[in-house]
Amino acid sequence: MRVFTPDEIANASANKYLGVLVAAKYARVLNEMPKNLTPSAREKKLTTRAMEELAGGDVEYKVIPRRRAE
Repeated sequence: MRVFTPDEIANASANKYLGVLVAAKYARVLNEMPKNLTPSAREKKLTTRAMEELAGGDVEYKVIPRRRAE
């Protein structure tokens, strides 16, 4: 299992906290994909795979500001 440093995640996203949230949501997306579309799914945990892809710059995301109730 690879260990990701906060600096690696912060370089791939705005900050380390946002990076972890994006990777967690991406891991959920990977979990919902059919197993036959992801041949390497059995080799690594989904969270590790999501962090690797985020750190590698393969995951694109967009931050949508929350609307405030008036």
